[in-house]
Amino acid sequence: QVQLVESGGGLVQAGGSLRLSCGASGRTSSSYGMGWFRQAPGKEREFVAAIRWSSGTTYYADPVKGRVTISRDGARNTVYLQMNSLKPEDTAVYYCAASIRYYSDNLYYTRTDGYDSWGQGTQVTVSS
Repeated sequence: QVQLVESGGGLVQAGGSLRLSCGASGRTSSSYGMGWFRQAPGKEREFVAAIRWSSGTTYYADPVKGRVTISRDGARNTVYLQMNSLKPEDTAVYYCAASIRYYSDNLYYTRTDGYDSWGQGTQVTVSS
């Protein structure tokens, strides 16, 4: 099992930047993909970004494309989400997730049911 802990959330002004971190422990070598999701009050949990651990190939949701960057540090077993040009609509609880399954189609890494482990979430609030 993979344990995930997010950090780096907080309050930021619109147009500002924030970097989230997700530290992984446990059987990290079995994870094929890592992803970030977010959930605002009254809304469904939605995909933000994903990365294939081995290759580093990245995928982004349309609302954040061009404004966020997902990356990983293999030595630290850590995944990052760099967020720039933040908007109030980015306000949400951000969750880190890990998948132990390999998918040839990246579509599955954009779905919540494509992941096996989840962190506790970190709050991101963007003020206007």
